[in-house]
Amino acid sequence: MATAQKTTDHEVIRAWVEERGGRPTTVKGTGTDGKPGVLRIDFPIDGMDEGLEPIEWEDFFEKFEEANLAFLHQDTTDNGELSRFCKFIERDE
Repeated sequence: MATAQKTTDHEVIRAWVEERGGRPTTVKGTGTDGKPGVLRIDFPIDGMDEGLEPIEWEDFFEKFEEANLAFLHQDTTDNGELSRFCKFIERDE
């Protein structure tokens, strides 16, 4: 059974995302004053999701910390393939 891990380590998150061809994004229309809103990771296999806007890692992690988030991710699927499962959750205090 594949398990998920939780991290707040920026380097671990960035490496995991980039290894899978992903990039940091924000949901269009959710930010204010030029800052990102709702964070997402996009895996543009068939092109960019039109509802998402790419952002720089620096801006991504600034919002990540501001929102007090943690990154839940799975390294491999149950059958051993590279997993793209991830989501943002509240960070434990």
